[in-house]
Formats: sequence, C-alpha cells, structure tokens
Amino acid sequence: MRKTTAVWTIAILGFMICWGAAGRAQDEAQAKSGDEAKAHGRADAEEKPVHAYRLDFSVNELEDGKKINTRQYSLNLNGDDANEIKIGTRVPVESGHEQFQYLDVGTSIWCRIGERPDGVALAVRADISNFAIPDQGTHESRPVVRQFKINASTLALPGKPMVVGSVDDPNSKRQFQLEVTVTKLR
Repeated sequence: MRKTTAVWTIAILGFMICWGAAGRAQDEAQAKSGDEAKAHGRADAEEKPVHAYRLDFSVNELEDGKKINTRQYSLNLNGDDANEIKIGTRVPVESGHEQFQYLDVGTSIWCRIGERPDGVALAVRADISNFAIPDQGTHESRPVVRQFKINASTLALPGKPMVVGSVDDPNSKRQFQLEVTVTKLR
C-alpha cells in the first residue's frame, strides 16, 4: 500500500512539474511574439499613445522676393490622422441652356500627419483659387479664376516653420508659398 501511494505521489508530482513547465514555456512564447509584434509595428502590439498637434498654415504672397500678403489657417489633428480646412464660395457656372454647375473658389487645405521618431511626417494638398483682378483679364465679361495647387509630403520638425511648396504666378512677378508649423500639444 505504501509503495502504491508513493508511486502515485511521484506520478502526480511529475505531472504537476511538467504542466507548470509547459505553461511557463507558453507564457514566454507569447511574451516573445508580443515583443516581435511591437518591434515590427503590427496591429497585435500594444496601442501606442496618441498625441495631439496644431498645424499652422501660412499662404504667403511675395513679389520680387518681398512678402506682400499672408493668409493664415490652423487646425488641430491627432497623430496618424487627417483633416481638412475649407473656406470659399460656390460660384454658379452655366453649363448649358439654363443648366448650372457649381465651381468652388477659395482655399482648401487637406493634411495627414504621422508620428515618427525623427519628426512628424506630413502629406499636404492645398488648392487655392480666386477671381482675377480686372487688369488680369476677363473673358467676354465673365470673371477669370486663378488657381494654384500644391501636393507635398515631407518630414517636419515640431516648432520649426517650413515651406512645403511654392509656385510662381506666370502672369506676374509674384510667388505663392505654403508654409506650415507643427506644434505638439500637451
């Protein structure tokens, strides 16, 4: 009877030791795969904290290298997100007999940001249009719309203004610049 009890006790202890070792190995494997997921940026990694940013855009108009006008726009945005600023007028344009289509005239700035260890990745699309002043010409008493677009992507350093794009006006000595300053909010 003592031998039987001893054999069963040893068998049960051996089973418990093996069970514990297998559980420990599984926990280590899960921890290792979680660390690998974090290192490779996979979705099953822990959520990283989201930071908020303010983006200050300036549309600068220069003539002969001298700034003559500036328009400013701002928006708040979370890291790894996108948003848009849009301001303007919808102008009816006749497209046929008593039929109209609407043309957006004004400013539209779309931006996506991404957090990186070495800065903030920016993708920016700006579409800026306005009516030409009378001395820049009209067509059969219809107004002429001037437009410029800038599509850019770059890496910005928080707190430092940078020009993300510029265009020259082909009808004058003017240049338009799109400048952005990224500020990390607390």
